[in-house]
Amino acid sequence: MKPASSPSPRGETNVELDTIRPRVSALGILFTMVSIVCFTVMDAMIKWMGSTYPVQELVFFRCAAALFLVTLIVWNQGGLKGLATAKPGLHLMRSLLGLTAMGCAFYGYTVMPLGEAASIFHTAPLLATAFSVPILREKVGVHRWSCIIIGLIGVLIIIRPGGGVFSQGAVFMFSAAVLVALTTNIIRKLNTHSSAICITFYFTLSGTIVSLIACLIMGWIPPKSTDWIWLIGIGLLGGLGQYTMTLSLRFGEVGLIAPFRYVSIVLATLIGFFVWSEVPDLISFMGMSIIILSGLYAVYRETRVRVIRY
Repeated sequence: MKPASSPSPRGETNVELDTIRPRVSALGILFTMVSIVCFTVMDAMIKWMGSTYPVQELVFFRCAAALFLVTLIVWNQGGLKGLATAKPGLHLMRSLLGLTAMGCAFYGYTVMPLGEAASIFHTAPLLATAFSVPILREKVGVHRWSCIIIGLIGVLIIIRPGGGVFSQGAVFMFSAAVLVALTTNIIRKLNTHSSAICITFYFTLSGTIVSLIACLIMGWIPPKSTDWIWLIGIGLLGGLGQYTMTLSLRFGEVGLIAPFRYVSIVLATLIGFFVWSEVPDLISFMGMSIIILSGLYAVYRETRVRVIRY
């Protein structure tokens, strides 16, 4: 006879949990893939429009259109009371760093091949691990430090210091990855005081205000009739990408969904090939592969450590 299913603390039986987990994991992967498509297409649109419009204007549309979506979510989740925070200074720091990272990344996308730019940007999770030591007082073992160092070697292979304009774009993209890594750790601190939608709202609001001021000072090019669709689309895709990424973390474990994020490098490379005829040379391909492999191994080590620990 089969043993009776024992109930969990929430009242579900083991059979019910075994049935629910695959569905939840599938939702986590689905939302991850949706967010990847949104962000990668947004990056391609930024590269396309960057030949006509300045970075500060692209940042404004990215934040302003996303602010519309975020405001709707805030309203749906209870209104202004959900925006209360005990750490306004930390929100300000997160917003300034994140906005600077966005500007650096947008410039990088406009002057670099899309696949190489995405590869460099994906060193942010590795760098976030390194910054967690001084910021969050976390312990990082030799395996994860090795992944960080190897990932940085991959960046150097792509950048090839002294290689001209693409190298300059790569430096901006790597700067964006560093700033995003710092922001990631600040967000982890904020998560103990503020909700995810609160953090997102203050960032998009700050980005809209600061980028609008930058447009007034540094210049604004009136969009052509059809370009309005592209520019607003950048913001809507960015907002949808943020929201679905948040949902993916709710429905899927980090160790499960993190490897799927590297699909964006492949997708970005394909878009770059079909739209701009960009083909990574052998050296760039090696650098991209090193970054992907180091990131995947870091995810594997993190997952294994958690299993052993718990």
